[in-house]
Amino acid sequence: VYGRKTELFVDRETELRNFQVLRAHGCAPDLYCAFQNGLCYQFLPGIALGPDHVRDPHIFRLVAREMARVHAIHANGSLPKPILWQKLHKYLTLVKTDLSPKVSNPSLQQDVPSLEMLEHELAWMKETLSQLGSPIVLCHNDLLCKNIIYDGTQEHVRFIDYEYTGYNYQAFDIGNHFNEFAG
Repeated sequence: VYGRKTELFVDRETELRNFQVLRAHGCAPDLYCAFQNGLCYQFLPGIALGPDHVRDPHIFRLVAREMARVHAIHANGSLPKPILWQKLHKYLTLVKTDLSPKVSNPSLQQDVPSLEMLEHELAWMKETLSQLGSPIVLCHNDLLCKNIIYDGTQEHVRFIDYEYTGYNYQAFDIGNHFNEFAG
């Protein structure tokens, strides 16, 4: 079941399409149905990973293998663009319209960069990171521990929660997951 107001940030039609692409390539469970405020899909046996699991060489190799399977799914001849910049701009727009007017705590304001500072940093990131040449591949884009299910009996991992899945810089997916090693 989708979280409250997540539709402001998540395109549910794209999520469903990406789920079906992943399923067609054996990288997602069976999808039973989609309804207005959620999805119902096959239960994946196993455990959701924690910070200690991702540091285990056996398990992180399984994660890398599964990530490589997702990254190998081609875009059917089109040249995909990374969704990173569109998502970050959308997030900043939400912060401006929905969050900023509601934040009136002075102590919070001194700890949070201004919107102008965030916009400037986003422009700098886009200019700098776009030049690094990271391949654009299908990415999960949210590989936190709890989105990775380890099945010890089958000795494999599967990813769940595809709401941020889309074409992006390969290095983003790797770096996003690597943050989990810090706990």
